[in-house]
Amino acid sequence: MTTGVIIARFQSPYLHEGHKNLIESVQKKHATLVIVLGISPVSGSRRNPYDYFTRERMIKKEYPNLVILPLSDHPSDEIWSSQLDQLLKNTFLHGSFVLYGSRDSFINYYHGKIPTVELPDSSPANGSELRQQYSEQVSDSADFRAGVVYAYYNQYTKVYPTVDVAVFRNEKTEMLLGKKANNKKWRLVGGYVDPEDASYEFAALRELKEECGDVEVGELTYELSHRVDDWRYRKEVDKIITTVYSCDHISGTPKAQDDIVELDWIAVEELPELMKEGKLTEEHLLIFEKLINKYAGIQRLNV
Repeated sequence: MTTGVIIARFQSPYLHEGHKNLIESVQKKHATLVIVLGISPVSGSRRNPYDYFTRERMIKKEYPNLVILPLSDHPSDEIWSSQLDQLLKNTFLHGSFVLYGSRDSFINYYHGKIPTVELPDSSPANGSELRQQYSEQVSDSADFRAGVVYAYYNQYTKVYPTVDVAVFRNEKTEMLLGKKANNKKWRLVGGYVDPEDASYEFAALRELKEECGDVEVGELTYELSHRVDDWRYRKEVDKIITTVYSCDHISGTPKAQDDIVELDWIAVEELPELMKEGKLTEEHLLIFEKLINKYAGIQRLNV
């Protein structure tokens, strides 16, 4: 007896017609049907919002007699294929199998020994489009609110990477500092790293241009990195870690823009006094201490 096996992700808020047609067409050919659900290494994402147990319950609600098995993704197609073959053999000791998938499914990446069959996609429904639609819907139900909590608690805790840039001029005797509208204390220019940034250095130069305009600087020098005591994340499990660079100003007049409302050149030797007066932003105090110690030659300050 040959067992039909569907390899799919089922990353949608409900079983759409394409899913049902796939399941029911394979059921007509085999007495036993197995669904193997891929397990992403990323816990909770736009592409993979649902964990294994959520998808398993969704499928079993409409097809309670199906056998559903989990299989972790793997960077090697060959190893993943071998693990799939072994999973089925270990679950059904003396069975034979046929693997089913729709267009753009696993078939082009499969290197195992089990026969495969590609089934036509008979539904206009698309998992990505459904996820996008549901991402824009807010419900007033308790189940919806409980689902939001479940989703956040089942994500990995995160570090948000930022970059800060100390721009010097006049042989590193002056540093370019800015102020924000909601915090009138002096700070380094910088901001969050974007997923599109090729590197932290790229992000640092991008933030410098966004906040200071068309200025030319020399090569970036790595200074330090550390976890920032940002007030927004003080009571959160997620945290910010910043990477700090320095560089020399070459040309161009800095102009405050983006979320920076004021820019000025501040003498490095004045920073200790500004620190004592509470005129430097708290989030950057450790950075200022390190830079002062390095470029002004003074001892570490007790703040």
